[in-house]
Amino acid sequence: MGERGKTGQKLFAVLLLAAACSTLAQARSAAETALLERGRVLVEGVMACGNCHQARDAHGQPLPARGLSGGQVIDEPPFRAVAPNITPDPATGIGRWTDEQLAKAIREGLRPDGSLIGPPMPFGFYRHIADDDLKAVIAYLRAQPAVEHAVEKSTYRMPLPPAYGPPVANVPVPPRSDRVRYGEYLARIGHCMDCHTPRGPDGQLVMDRLGAGGQAFNGPWGQSLSRNLTPHDSGLKRWSDAEIARAIREGLSRDGHALKPPMGYAFYRHIPRRDMVALIAYLRSLKPLPAGG
Repeated sequence: MGERGKTGQKLFAVLLLAAACSTLAQARSAAETALLERGRVLVEGVMACGNCHQARDAHGQPLPARGLSGGQVIDEPPFRAVAPNITPDPATGIGRWTDEQLAKAIREGLRPDGSLIGPPMPFGFYRHIADDDLKAVIAYLRAQPAVEHAVEKSTYRMPLPPAYGPPVANVPVPPRSDRVRYGEYLARIGHCMDCHTPRGPDGQLVMDRLGAGGQAFNGPWGQSLSRNLTPHDSGLKRWSDAEIARAIREGLSRDGHALKPPMGYAFYRHIPRRDMVALIAYLRSLKPLPAGG
């Protein structure tokens, strides 16, 4: 083979390698885009992270420019909880935390220094976040603008447990084809039952009355009682799927009157239609229970 032929072969090999690298880069970019989009759907939708972590003004109105930089105070008899800054700021946020440390904080309530994060973070529900979805949430948080905002530490007037459970790993996402199972998964990571299940005298959820509602929430809006979500006469039995979806997304009851906070309607309006269908299918599958305690 002549020099010209060898040169042509080398050029072809270089072009082939360049094409392969370009294809790989495009595939990687598409995968990263899909991961960030999944994280956005979860954080801005069913998980409603901003319902607590969104920076707000003195009147409780969101401050979009300050993102998820925290500061909201939830002052209850057992604790004075202050939502932390979860933007990637290295000094006041999560900028110096590794992905593994963030995963432990979200699912297990453990800070990098080993100390326990307290309520109202719903760790009992976040333990069920699937590995792939947790990765997407972390990627999305990393992609947010860093906001420098130091917030005060939470204080607790109650003992915290040694841990919220054993280490969590290898959690799969249920198949979307099984609407009830996938809807249950969404309800768990959306911690719906944290508010919509009665609590006993010890403050723990009464799990054999899952979804029966009746918890009272006080705030600038006055008092609101969590709705019975079961298919009982006092619950959602007579509600259509469209009425349930409107209540979740728009904060409008069956008769059209405005529902009160702390439901994160501004976030839940972003729940995709397919996910809403699964959520409603799960609610329809609950054991019918009378409202309240």
